[in-house]
Amino acid sequence: MSQHLPNIHYLDPEVLQRLDDLELVAREAVEGLRSGNHRSPLRGFSTEFAHHRQYAPGDAIRDLDWRLYGRTDRYYTKLYEAETNFDCCLLVDSSRSMTYASDQLSKLEYAKFLAASLAYMVLKQRDSIGLSVFDSKVRAYFPPRSSMNILLELDRLLRSTDPKPKTNIAQQLDETTLLLNRRSVVILISDLFADPDDVLRGLRHLRFAGHNVVVFHTLDPYEISFPFKGAWHFEGLEEEEPLITQPERIRQDYLDSFNNYLETIRSGCVGSGIDYSIVDTSRPLDAVLGEFINERKAAFFGASTGTRS
Repeated sequence: MSQHLPNIHYLDPEVLQRLDDLELVAREAVEGLRSGNHRSPLRGFSTEFAHHRQYAPGDAIRDLDWRLYGRTDRYYTKLYEAETNFDCCLLVDSSRSMTYASDQLSKLEYAKFLAASLAYMVLKQRDSIGLSVFDSKVRAYFPPRSSMNILLELDRLLRSTDPKPKTNIAQQLDETTLLLNRRSVVILISDLFADPDDVLRGLRHLRFAGHNVVVFHTLDPYEISFPFKGAWHFEGLEEEEPLITQPERIRQDYLDSFNNYLETIRSGCVGSGIDYSIVDTSRPLDAVLGEFINERKAAFFGASTGTRS
């Protein structure tokens, strides 16, 4: 990895090693800047060289470090102090439903690893990261900062998170809109177990306020496939009534309803210009992030280089 990291529970060095050449691309202008390429209007006026990152399609050729290419046979772009542009705010749902786990790792634990990895990636780009942990209300909030030291604070906060029974996603999204002082990249990590119309209303509020919104819809594989057999006693994690049933009898109805719910969320996000990804917690974290970021880059650079017919 490009930077030495302190002992942080929710950062897996092996995962970060595989993610080290990836960058989070903000698809649109944030606060008047062309995100992704990180170009500041101050460029050329007393900017100082800060560090390198690997060349990506769309970077200006004039910023390539040819001396470094001669030593490494790889292309690297020079970045400057004035080119750190966007704020990113991570929203982590810590409600009780997120504690469900069909295997060893719950949705909430997976979400914490995902949030920490995203925070590292944003900070590595010299952008700013913030964090909000919520259920029925915001339990903790750190405004965006660009120092790597914030990773220690975020890790301590994630370790101390105490899940609560209920969540109110729409209200927390509305409150986040009020908390953010500038247009930002807002990443929601949640199982979205709430009324879809309320969830979409909150997401659109953020979107219409000018934020670049990303949703990681975090689900356990058993919630997606419902493979239960025999007689089961299902307990509600957010104060719902328990249910005793034979899952085979209700599997098709469950899958039909669940897939309709997923399609409502997905189509609502896509229709509002919100990036949406289903996160299956049985998949490796680096595979989930690598797939998402490569798709996001392809969409960004495809839009940037597209021509009218």
